[in-house]
Amino acid sequence: MPSFDKILFATDFSENSDHAFEYALTLAKQFNGRLTIIHVINEPVDLRGFYVPHVSFENLEKEIEEGAQKMMATFVANNVAGFNNYETAIVTGVPWEEILKRAETDGSSCIVLGTQGRSGIDHLLFGSTAERVVRKASCPVVTVRLP
Repeated sequence: MPSFDKILFATDFSENSDHAFEYALTLAKQFNGRLTIIHVINEPVDLRGFYVPHVSFENLEKEIEEGAQKMMATFVANNVAGFNNYETAIVTGVPWEEILKRAETDGSSCIVLGTQGRSGIDHLLFGSTAERVVRKASCPVVTVRLP
């Protein structure tokens, strides 16, 4: 049986992600693997040319990144107690693309992520990060839905 020595866990800090993290952490412990916890800040919408009062895009991006850093620190403090073989990463981009890039760069043996279970028009309009990762990943992908 293959070993899962490098596990990539992608989080959006939702309840679904929190639930999926239990699986990622269990795999990491079971296989004595390295766990990378990644959060992707979705590329900001380009609003140049629109009137948006009192908004500096540089400040907005900085605030979003600082917020993500705080959320990651809280996530780690609440979920990773007693496990030290991990690292965190916060990147900006298209979530499924950045997850796949990181998995490739790290040589991940498994990707774990939650899925929101969108269907119908929501799925058509917004797509599915999990679906795209499953379709394009070169390693196994574990997707977890809330019970």
